[in-house]
Amino acid sequence: MRDELLACERETWAEGFSFVAGVDEAGRGCMAGPVVAASVIFTDPERVPAGVFDSKQLTHAERMRMRERLLAEPSVLSAVGEVSPEEIDRINILRATWKAMALALAQLKEVQFALIDGNPIKGLSVPSRSIVKGDAKSASIAAASILAKTHRDLYMEKIAETYPEYHFEIHKGYCTELHIEAVRKYGPCPIHRLTFEPVKSILHPPTHIQPELF
Repeated sequence: MRDELLACERETWAEGFSFVAGVDEAGRGCMAGPVVAASVIFTDPERVPAGVFDSKQLTHAERMRMRERLLAEPSVLSAVGEVSPEEIDRINILRATWKAMALALAQLKEVQFALIDGNPIKGLSVPSRSIVKGDAKSASIAAASILAKTHRDLYMEKIAETYPEYHFEIHKGYCTELHIEAVRKYGPCPIHRLTFEPVKSILHPPTHIQPELF
């Protein structure tokens, strides 16, 4: 499986790019918290930690164990970029996701080429290739998905200590019934995305004007 997931990297290495970074994001669809992107370079294909795979296919415990393996491996270079809820509201989630990815890549000075999960993005400092469902096709993108997801989860668990009434440690900011009910009861807190539904409608409920009867 590891060799199969390195096919995209090997193809890019064969084109002359020695330092190829996989990039993925987490939290794009949440209604609270930052959007987070991670970038990962495998400098030695023989030392890719076993078990690297799309974070969505792993349990929380498996993701956390893989996070520790990736961060402990000297041949793995990685970085994380975050964009805050306030900036997401200001520039929109698409541009915020692009910015988080660019921030993550910019921290890896060695990077020569980027493999991006999903659709093409703008604003990168290096050439790139977009791979639909890349987190299931590329080892470096899969590793980036793990680091982005776990980094964000840890942040949401920590912020839950400040705002315990929202139960961020459970839903991590995603749009669950538990989360929606908390926002209805307490209103949004400083890490909510005010332009996202249903937060936006809770803050500004639509008004229904009764038609005049003639």
